[in-house]
Amino acid sequence: MRGTPATTALRTAGIPFLEHSYAHDPRAAGFGIAAVEALGVAADRVFKTLVAQVDGVLAVGVVPVRGRLDLRVFAATLGGTYAAMADAVVAERRTGYVRGGISPVGQRHPLRTVVDESALLWDTVFVSGGRRGLELEIAPADLLRAVGATTAAITR
Repeated sequence: MRGTPATTALRTAGIPFLEHSYAHDPRAAGFGIAAVEALGVAADRVFKTLVAQVDGVLAVGVVPVRGRLDLRVFAATLGGTYAAMADAVVAERRTGYVRGGISPVGQRHPLRTVVDESALLWDTVFVSGGRRGLELEIAPADLLRAVGATTAAITR
């Protein structure tokens, strides 16, 4: 199986991770929940990557798949006053990934990233591997290091 920019970036940085592939169903209602069901892991361990604009500048929020990004808190965490979800086409173009497969790692143009602090409760968490049907299992500290992320309570 061919690697993705996310797996290449992690290997290049020497950061340990595990790849978990599953059959992606394009009819699935939610990409993250589909991953939870396919992998049989706790939903609180599977995180989605969301691209938002904070005062007009793109940034990434990584939150549990059943949670919602608290845009007000997200903006404040990044020193901004207003945040809104980015247009999917803009997010895809900027990250180099398709919606439902956007990884926080290995983005075409790396964006400032905040990971919900709940990730720190787990030995490992799951994030998109850069395509639908591929999740990466990684230690939260390694994820933070790989993308230069900070943590905050950004989920509601």
